Amino acid sequence: MKKALKNVSFVFLLLQLCIIFGQETATQRIILIDVGHGGKDSGAIGINRIQEKDVVLDIALEILSLNKQSKTPLDIYLTRYSDTLISLSDRTKLAKVLKADVFISLHCNHSDNPNARGFEVYVANTISQYSKEATWLAFELQASFKRHLGFESRGVKFANFQVLRETLDYFPAVLLELGFLSNRDENNYFSNLSNIRLSALSILLIIQNY
Repeated sequence: MKKALKNVSFVFLLLQLCIIFGQETATQRIILIDVGHGGKDSGAIGINRIQEKDVVLDIALEILSLNKQSKTPLDIYLTRYSDTLISLSDRTKLAKVLKADVFISLHCNHSDNPNARGFEVYVANTISQYSKEATWLAFELQASFKRHLGFESRGVKFANFQVLRETLDYFPAVLLELGFLSNRDENNYFSNLSNIRLSALSILLIIQNY
């Protein structure tokens, strides 16, 4: 990597979260975090055999934990809470049953190029009434990882992923590629539990702001 990831103070981010949580909100929105892969579907496999399915689950569970510790927790659900395989259609069906207000799908990236690095966020490539909100959320998420954690931003992109395609008419939906497990530095970053917690807190800050 050309630039090292930041050594961010967890306390600094937590203070920001406390300030935000201290502000009253008129309505409580339902957030569904889609935890990518699971079970026999490991997703990307990193340099030290770290698996995408485990990284995103660790981050999602940490988001839940941090949220529950707050005085005014958000209404957050996960598509899976353990190492189980959930079909893509069942993930989007759950979001519709819950009548979610926001859908965030967590993933990690992989490339044959070991120098590929950075964070990117996808929104549906089809226009809907939620396109502007989804795009705003995507830009905020990629900016947060760049500002707080030092990840290089690969930008906001548009794609026809199934979980985005099947939710675009119901609520704002984004898909996060948190970093490249094929990149040694980013692979090592997500092998550290403290960094998992920082990543979770950075995402939770944006959700609360939203």
